[in-house]
Amino acid sequence: MTTNIAGSGKALERPAFDATPTDDALPRRLADFETLGEALDYAAAGTRGLNFHDARGNLLQPYPFADLRRDALATARRLIASGIAPQDRIALVAETGPEFAALFFGVVYAGAWPVPLPLPTSFGGRESYIEQLRVQLSSCDPKLLIYPPELAQMAGEAARLVGIDGVDWTTFAQHPAPDVTLPTAATDDIAYLQYSSGSTRFPHGVVITHRALLNNLAAHSHGMRLEAQDRCISWLPWYHDMGLVGCFLSPIANQVSCDYLKTEDFARRPLAWLDMISRNPGTSISYSPTFGYDICARRISSQTRAGDRFDLSRWRLAGNGADMIRPDVMQGFVDAFTDAGFKASAFLPSYGLAEATLAVSIMPPTEGIRVELVEETQLSGVPAGQDRPQRYRAIVNCGKPVRDMKVEIREEDGTPLPERAIGKVWCSGPSVMVGYFRDAEATESCLIDGWLDTGDMGYLSDGYIYIVGRAKDMIIVNGRNHWPQDIEWAVEQLPGFKAGDIAAFAITTPGGEETPAVLVQCRSSDDAERVRLRDEIRERVRSVTGMNCVIELIPPRTLPRTSSGKLSRAKARNLYLNGEIKPYDLAA
Repeated sequence: MTTNIAGSGKALERPAFDATPTDDALPRRLADFETLGEALDYAAAGTRGLNFHDARGNLLQPYPFADLRRDALATARRLIASGIAPQDRIALVAETGPEFAALFFGVVYAGAWPVPLPLPTSFGGRESYIEQLRVQLSSCDPKLLIYPPELAQMAGEAARLVGIDGVDWTTFAQHPAPDVTLPTAATDDIAYLQYSSGSTRFPHGVVITHRALLNNLAAHSHGMRLEAQDRCISWLPWYHDMGLVGCFLSPIANQVSCDYLKTEDFARRPLAWLDMISRNPGTSISYSPTFGYDICARRISSQTRAGDRFDLSRWRLAGNGADMIRPDVMQGFVDAFTDAGFKASAFLPSYGLAEATLAVSIMPPTEGIRVELVEETQLSGVPAGQDRPQRYRAIVNCGKPVRDMKVEIREEDGTPLPERAIGKVWCSGPSVMVGYFRDAEATESCLIDGWLDTGDMGYLSDGYIYIVGRAKDMIIVNGRNHWPQDIEWAVEQLPGFKAGDIAAFAITTPGGEETPAVLVQCRSSDDAERVRLRDEIRERVRSVTGMNCVIELIPPRTLPRTSSGKLSRAKARNLYLNGEIKPYDLAA
């Protein structure tokens, strides 16, 4: 069967595909497998699979799990014929598509360890991407780097710089795949290495075993209360833990059909994500960081009725994770899309990190976004005084620990804290990482007696977890703690600024004092207007924090992002101090 492509001078034709089904006669198993390969073997006996879509959300290629398994086994034979042995690392540039999927599982079937690496972003350019790959390749020491053909120059250069073989996956697919005996994996073998999306100067390869992965995927599916009609829709990148584990490996281990929009296509046409959800005849599960919901709410015109274009009434679980959850943004999304049938109770806040494989906590379905107002003095660590009025911050409930996961809140010295006391978040369970690859010092600094120091600050209340912020991002001035999110939020409330325009962090003044610096992306080209904005921002921050801050206006698209699209405060600070972020020169 063929389909005409409209808009051309003559009728072009292309195959018309049917997506893999939502329903399947194969009895569903919730990730109760010994290894990842065993999970795909089982899923391949059914009819579900992965489905890849173009920038407008039109189906390009269905990829049943049976086809994925066939291609992965061929890839495994090809790798073994190329001299790849168990425990070798194979670095893979993680483009969302069938090629990466088959390569990832092919490496697993070959007994080697896949290492997903990022695609280039719009930030930093060619040299920055090559350096990012070089540093991560040096860390994981792979035998081979495989990449999309269109990235041959950049990825090939990174491979050359570290002295390893690099090949594009189209060329690699032409290599012979003789019939060979594949190794048998054990549940405690390492399944893959995962690099977090943070700083790439000192990358940490998180070591995840098959046991840890399958335990977390089972906990994830039980926490979401997976239903027969559920279908996953995702634009999240496969080089980030939420995209890789939550939206690629989980659908396979739990036999769920999934529809994909490439991350770069979402960035250009974010509402195509909602179009795909609208077309899903079943119930949708779809995750996004806060900024994904924000950009969709901003893109919908105030003159447009969302209900005229979208039907979000079957969106059962609208997951939210990967960064601080902003209740104001979530409310903005509800306001924009209630008319399309979206229910606020669909929101599913969660908390996790790559070092725990993925999920640490998940909100019970239908409970939605719940917040607690916490008085600022509880966050700052300083008793209430008369220096400024009481202020409250809304802290989002991130749910209950997933199955088999334990969570404690501890003092800096490791002493457990009681309920509602803010401290370091520690977790323990079968899905916690083995450690960081070839980095015993970093491992020992965060793994103690089976407990993981997440690096996050939060508290427990009635069995639920509330996350306050990253400990390393905290700004401490005169013994008082200030959260950069609070400073950034204050600036975002001014007209003309939005989430992602502002980065706050601590610097040391020439006099040796700690003070906050606030970088603000400014779109105005008028010097007088820039001076006015700077002074307005300074007064706004002073009114919220009681501090005088260094305010710097910088050009648009200057602030760096992590590979998953989040603001990187640490990198912004380093670039600013090194003179690589150049503020506008304004009068004092």
